[in-house]
Amino acid sequence: MDIHDLKTPALLVDAAALDANIDTMATTRPGDRLRPHVKAFKSTEMARHIAERGNHHSFCCATLREMEGLAAAGLGRDLLLANETLDSPRLALLAARPDSRITVAVDSPETIDVAVSSGAEVLIDVDVGLPRCGCDPGDAEALGAEARSRGLSVRGVMGYEGHVVGNPDRDERAVGVEESMTLLRAAQHSVGGITSAGGTGTFDMHPLTDEVQAGSYLLMDTEYDRLGLPFRQALTLLATVISVSRKGWAIADCGLKSLGMDHGEPAIPGYEVFFCSDEHTTLLPSQESGLGLPRVGDRIRVIPAHVDPTVAYHERLNLVAGDDVIDSWAVDLRGW
Repeated sequence: MDIHDLKTPALLVDAAALDANIDTMATTRPGDRLRPHVKAFKSTEMARHIAERGNHHSFCCATLREMEGLAAAGLGRDLLLANETLDSPRLALLAARPDSRITVAVDSPETIDVAVSSGAEVLIDVDVGLPRCGCDPGDAEALGAEARSRGLSVRGVMGYEGHVVGNPDRDERAVGVEESMTLLRAAQHSVGGITSAGGTGTFDMHPLTDEVQAGSYLLMDTEYDRLGLPFRQALTLLATVISVSRKGWAIADCGLKSLGMDHGEPAIPGYEVFFCSDEHTTLLPSQESGLGLPRVGDRIRVIPAHVDPTVAYHERLNLVAGDDVIDSWAVDLRGW
């Protein structure tokens, strides 16, 4: 199949760029030193490819739906729900699977109750600076002791320095990581076990962290591209130009309902994005490119600003080599 046979908007994954990203990450974070974050791609077929090519078999999940899908696909060797949950029945069904190892983040007596009733293992989630989930570092020891006293296996601690992973200044980013990891290591000293932290923007700033939770490195987006990371842009959104105005702009058939916009406008090589609406993107030729307006019917490739929500809008990832579609993977882990 050729990309021109696809209905648009359609997600394209450059197969060579994807494999290059897997290989690059595997060199820095081999084996269990990386826990690929499934929220970035939400596909069991991609997870299987990562496991086979990168030898990464421990996955990080944001939702129970992701965990359920991976376990059902035989990819449950070591799954971490890196969020708290109160859905004890679903967690219990996962933990009862003989072919899966299930770990969940906890940061309170209430979430420990859920883990006890489900039988899952736990990581103590520690607030290392991002105003989201996680206990105070000073409370980690008591929570770990409570979890163990109730029969739980406490694997260690986790903390996400999400407030610094996107800082475009590498030196400032490194300082922020060290500040956060100082807090996490102090919690680990009192709790024991492993440390789990990090993301794509800080993947190579964790010499003392046991495992890094990175996912966006696989596909990339404009937000992470500005950091100068050693990963290639693998994901684009194929769109069709459906209207051209004599006033100097063109309209493509993609917009807010097909692109994650929380990190800003998407990018279109050779063009400037004027604005995005629900189903449309208005674009202008950039002065630097020297290109004129596209024609009605032209196909363009749009680079999303945020890969995770962009993928979640779509049903399939189309693997491509140039303009040839060589495979198609279902985005089968959407939802909660």
